[in-house]
Amino acid sequence: MSTESSPRYVRLQVELVVELTDEEALRNGAVEHIRADEYMPEEDREPALESVQEDASEAVAYFIDPFDLVSDIPGVELAQASWQSEIATFDPDSLLEDEEEGYEDEDEEEDGDDR
Repeated sequence: MSTESSPRYVRLQVELVVELTDEEALRNGAVEHIRADEYMPEEDREPALESVQEDASEAVAYFIDPFDLVSDIPGVELAQASWQSEIATFDPDSLLEDEEEGYEDEDEEEDGDDR
């Protein structure tokens, strides 16, 4: 099988945690973004506007465009994209503690016998 004639796919997984520093600005920006979206069907616009007013994570999701992540990469074309957004529990101090204690690989966590 020739690699030149066979398409190759790469699944890219990225996890981001963002801090909401101004929810009102986020929601207002999402509303403007939705209203200006010329490709959004009119029947989807009102539910989208309601969702960004009720849920800040939905407002963040309306700004995410996976195409923008790969559009400038030579030799790459976006084949599929999906993403979700949710409010998360996050403690930035826990990252510092992990770095101080050293990272332990999940596969190496078990020191006991397998019985």
